Amino acid sequence: MKKKIGLIMAIMVIGMVLAACGKGNDTKGANSDNKAIKVTAQGQIATLDSALYSDVFSSDAIGQIVEGLYLVDDNNNAVLGLAEKAPEISKDKKVYTYKIKDAKWANGDKVTANDFVFAFRKVADPKTASPSSNETDVFKNGEDVRNGKKPVKDLGVKAIDDSTLQLTLEHPTPYLAKLLTGTPFLPQNEKFVKAQKGKYGTSSDTVLANGPFVIKKWNGTGNSWEFDKNKTYYAKDDIKLNKVSVQVIKDIGAGVNLYQTKAADYTGLVENYAKKYRKDKDYHETPKSLIGYLGFNFKRTNTGNVHLRKALSMGFDKEGYTDTILSDGSKPLNGYIPEGFAKDPKNNEDFRKENGDLVTYDVKKAKAEWKQAKKELGKNKLTIELLASDTESSKQTVEFLQGEWEKNLPGLTVKVKNVPLKNRLQLNSAGDYDVFFGTWTPDYGDPINFLDGYITNGGINFPKYSNKEYDKGVAELDTKLAADPEARWQKMLALEKQLVQKDAVFAPVYQGATAYLLNSRVKGVQIFPFGRTVSYRNAYVK
Repeated sequence: MKKKIGLIMAIMVIGMVLAACGKGNDTKGANSDNKAIKVTAQGQIATLDSALYSDVFSSDAIGQIVEGLYLVDDNNNAVLGLAEKAPEISKDKKVYTYKIKDAKWANGDKVTANDFVFAFRKVADPKTASPSSNETDVFKNGEDVRNGKKPVKDLGVKAIDDSTLQLTLEHPTPYLAKLLTGTPFLPQNEKFVKAQKGKYGTSSDTVLANGPFVIKKWNGTGNSWEFDKNKTYYAKDDIKLNKVSVQVIKDIGAGVNLYQTKAADYTGLVENYAKKYRKDKDYHETPKSLIGYLGFNFKRTNTGNVHLRKALSMGFDKEGYTDTILSDGSKPLNGYIPEGFAKDPKNNEDFRKENGDLVTYDVKKAKAEWKQAKKELGKNKLTIELLASDTESSKQTVEFLQGEWEKNLPGLTVKVKNVPLKNRLQLNSAGDYDVFFGTWTPDYGDPINFLDGYITNGGINFPKYSNKEYDKGVAELDTKLAADPEARWQKMLALEKQLVQKDAVFAPVYQGATAYLLNSRVKGVQIFPFGRTVSYRNAYVK
């Protein structure tokens, strides 16, 4: 499903740096009260509205302050959050009934079942234009509601009473708990949201928390904010930190300097920094389901040509890129679904291994596709624009691609455009680009979370790809194939091939990893392989 680039997108946790709040020369690297840490992030928050986010940094921030029915534990399993106990499930496995814990919002209001109903309807409502709207297709009438064919009140979500939430599904969904850990399924206080008159989530003053922290000092565009312990949180006694201070940086070296001066307990590493510290005793690499990819605009003449898209997809050295630009444990990706994300229910084989390499670096084939593209377009020379965010790693990425393409595809000129992430997402949504580079992290561990983002009007379908056969295939995953795990799996393998190999909707570049140096004094920080990337809920300073 979407995200966020979404969807998308998500973006890399690699720029984050956790630092204790003491002085820069404090060798302990922590404040004396052991209750505060500093975090340096590589990207800004775009929104705090769980119905509107489409990037990783926004999702991470929302996840610190709002809690849903489920949480994610250290083993990436869904565990009870605001759900008081496991749901009652009907015999046909389509109706789930939840009891909500006795919990409060930061303003003292009780968290109710209606907070979930309101939030879920908001995501599905076509007036919201949520990048995550297709995720509500899991509910009865979800697809018809988001497409404006039925009223929002017909969505299969209902508040039986203040403490009882009933979810009616379109079809049996064995991965429902995993799905509901996602940011689009976090509750919102209807009264508070409406009081903001369309400005909900645009600053720390216009968002309401019910989770372990509240957010302070974010003005909607700024590069700093704080997560303060939420005194009304139902499990406040379990939260060890009083404050997490965040400062956005775009220079990874600044984080390394914090670590070297004992002012940082956790430092994200990329590129040459990761290579330099790889043998350090405090160096760690954690594989992620984050992918880096290139999206092609189907609505423009040049990139609407499938042969040009294939030429670009095969025309750059992925291994050279991960080795020289990232150097953080990331590896080339030759398909859409990353390694280690999902396994065949029949033989337990990894999805990526089973479906093989769908698009690899191959200059000979790239040149042949390039030749055919020029013939069909009636041009010997082409100029395309490559759009990316303005982070350090994104700039290096597009410069690498520019050099590879202009070298391997003679006659192609690549113009690079770097803008802040928020602006890049706006340009993607508006279709104002030829090719863009982005990253994306899935919400939960099922391949459909990747695949349904590219149905017609899908949440991260920035290329504006539309294929009836593909749409039908994705729909079958949750309908006639829902009760046949192996047939469903085979369909997902075929759908990935259609996206990447046949239609070249996008070009996979790499599968990410989080490389970092960790001071043993900081404990309990959760780094997730997919969904939100980080949680401070269990963090503490020893």
